[in-house]
Amino acid sequence: MATSGSELTVRALGTGMVVGGVLSLCNIYAGLKIGWGFNMSVTAALLGFGFWSTMSKRPFGIFENNINQTAASSAASISSAGLVAPIPALTMIDGTQLSYPALAAWVFSVALVGVVVGIGLRRQLLVVDALPFPGGIVSAETLKSMYAEGKEALRRVRALLLAGLIAAAWKVVVNVAKIGKLPFPFGIAAKPGGPSGVATYTAKNLGFALDPSLMLPGVGAIIGLRAGASILFGSVIAWGLFAPMALDAGWAAPGAADKGWFGSVNKWMLWPGVAMMVTASLTSFSFSGKSIVRALRGKAAPSAEEESGTERERDAVPRHRYMQALGFALVLAVALQVMLFGIPIWLAALGVLLTYALAVVAGRVSGETNITPVGPMGKVTQLLFGVLSPGSAATNLMTANVTGGAASQCGDLLHDLKAGLLIGASPRRQAIAQVFGVIAGALFGAAGYLILVPDPQGMLLTEEWSAPAVAAWKSVAELFMVGRDALQDSARWGIFWGGLAGIVLAIAEKVLPENVRSYVPSPSSVGLAFVIPATYGIAISLGSFVGAGLQRFVPAWSATFLIVVASGFIAGESLAGVGLALQKIISG
Repeated sequence: MATSGSELTVRALGTGMVVGGVLSLCNIYAGLKIGWGFNMSVTAALLGFGFWSTMSKRPFGIFENNINQTAASSAASISSAGLVAPIPALTMIDGTQLSYPALAAWVFSVALVGVVVGIGLRRQLLVVDALPFPGGIVSAETLKSMYAEGKEALRRVRALLLAGLIAAAWKVVVNVAKIGKLPFPFGIAAKPGGPSGVATYTAKNLGFALDPSLMLPGVGAIIGLRAGASILFGSVIAWGLFAPMALDAGWAAPGAADKGWFGSVNKWMLWPGVAMMVTASLTSFSFSGKSIVRALRGKAAPSAEEESGTERERDAVPRHRYMQALGFALVLAVALQVMLFGIPIWLAALGVLLTYALAVVAGRVSGETNITPVGPMGKVTQLLFGVLSPGSAATNLMTANVTGGAASQCGDLLHDLKAGLLIGASPRRQAIAQVFGVIAGALFGAAGYLILVPDPQGMLLTEEWSAPAVAAWKSVAELFMVGRDALQDSARWGIFWGGLAGIVLAIAEKVLPENVRSYVPSPSSVGLAFVIPATYGIAISLGSFVGAGLQRFVPAWSATFLIVVASGFIAGESLAGVGLALQKIISG
């Protein structure tokens, strides 16, 4: 067992807060671009190891690095506390824009609920039920190999930094030289005499072009071949078939002849796309019935490890301290809902109490499958409060913000606690690191969000910032505000067919034989392709194809460097994008 001096040190905690705060900007940037965020535990561990191996003669031990990656992961995942979905969705609906202090306080309160719930679930899910939490196993194995093979770890750090510098430099070059997208040389004939008023929809109009981004191929390399191929399939179907159909029918309006039409066409395309993502996520989640039952019932018999009363378990958070933290987190979340958004106190309290129950379910599902069902958790709350308070966008979105954000933090941080369990770290000290990480994430993340999108109403759901998660949350909230009957017939049909496709594909990938499932398009990825520009889908799919090729032909290199280089591309371009946005504000 590590001692306090070799585990919860000032440099370990400070490194995690700074690294995690910076990486939170990457997740916000990527989330507003393509709707995805990434677990940064391994990236933070590599950066911490590399920095202190270079800058200090005193070794940065494995337990210190575990504190670093725990705090950094907590901070980096702050984007899931609402910054890339319900918060901008509310701004787009009714203009609500929080100040920096209010925004930082809000996302801190949401994330804190998830952290406190995760700490409370640790013993049951990790020790008693002994769930695998695959992400935690990967982090633990990475830490172990890092300290067994120090030179190899430094090579990975250098690859990460080099990839980041290349991506950042290229982002600056693209911005300064105004390097645009390269459209494909084809067009699709428009309906003669149709409402669009044009003869041909060019590839540029529909978004079929090569994007100069390095971040998007990096995303593709991480998500893998099936998801990348599904996004490409969805892009072709969405923008090569449905977009021309919508334009021919007058459901969507064309833009300028020499421009991309994503912004105008997406106003209709988001209905089938969002419906597909929502029904697919809820259908997939419904197959977790056994996990849900086990989450609610728990496990009667303690494990042998629990009965042994190890020193590690005796170093868990004291019960009275935990109850104090739980009470503080719940009161803070309710109070801020009332003060910032005018939500009735009984609805705010109900939302937070529901959050605890759903976070228990999300934690178990994450532990068994490595997938935290953030979307379903938020949508369940939106559906419930859409019935209880149908006319209020703030109630619908911000109660669900607490549920989805807390569930995400809870699931993500249980993986970090699993890593600590496997290496023999102190759960109490990890809990402290998680809380400090949330503080750093709230401070960095709120600032990054306000810098990147000072005008969500004018900037989001555009070709530059497609913000698919914002589109999904906004659409569900608006559906309850205006009612199904107020929607145009074309939107209702889009919802019906998109929702049906999501259900069918989600069932198929669960019930078909295992050797067939890999050929079923991912419904979430196909739905995503409807609400991001086709150029994004093409770039992401190219990255997945290149990654798959490298894994096949240079497996040894890929096992060591592929994810590291891809992560570097994402971090480098994201941070350069934040820097360019800040420079634009300063220069006026």
